[in-house]
Amino acid sequence: MNRDKTKSQFVAVASIAAELSAVMEVAKEISLAAANAKAIAFRAGEKAKGFQPITDFINELAKETIELVRAINEHALLLYQLTVNEYRMTDTYTKIELVATKAQGAAYEDSIEQSLLEAGQRMNECRRSFKSSVTQLLDQLEEVMHPARAARVIAANSRIEASQAGEYLQSLQAVAESVDNAAQVIHDNVQRCRSALSVVDLTE
Repeated sequence: MNRDKTKSQFVAVASIAAELSAVMEVAKEISLAAANAKAIAFRAGEKAKGFQPITDFINELAKETIELVRAINEHALLLYQLTVNEYRMTDTYTKIELVATKAQGAAYEDSIEQSLLEAGQRMNECRRSFKSSVTQLLDQLEEVMHPARAARVIAANSRIEASQAGEYLQSLQAVAESVDNAAQVIHDNVQRCRSALSVVDLTE
C-alpha cells in the first residue's frame, strides 16, 4: 500500500464519520417532528384521526435510523483502526524488504527472509480484513436507505391526511415537509458515504 492510497483511505473513513454524524442529527430531527405531529394531531382530534398512526411510524423510522447509524459508526471506527493496522504492517514489510535486499549473501539472510514472509502474511491479513469490513459497511449503508425511502412514502401519506385537518392543515403539512426533507438529506449523505468508499479497491 503506498502513502497516497493510505491517505485516501483515511480521508474516506473520516468523511464517512462526518456524514454519519449529520445523518444522526437528521434522524433526531425526524423524531422531534414525530413528537410535534403527535401533539398537533391530538389537539386536532377527529380532524387528524388518520394522521395519528402516521406519527408512530415516523417515530419508529427515526429510532430505526438512529440505531443503524450507531452501528455503522462503530463499524467506521473499526475501519479506521484497520486502516491504521494495514498502514503499519505495510510499512513494516517495506522496511524488512529493504533490509532483506541489502542482506543478500549475508550469513543471516535466511532469518530475514522468514521475517519478511511473516510480515507479508500479516500485511495481507490486514488488507483482507479491511476489504471485508468495507463490504460490510456498504451493506449497512444500504440498510439505512430503507427507512429513508419509507420516510418519503410516509411524508406523501402525511400530506394527504393533513389536507383533511382543517385549521391544522399547515402545521401537519410542515411536519410532512420536514420528514420528506430529512429523508432526502439522509439519502444524500449515505450516497456521499458510498462515494467516499469508492476510493477503496476491493478487487486486489
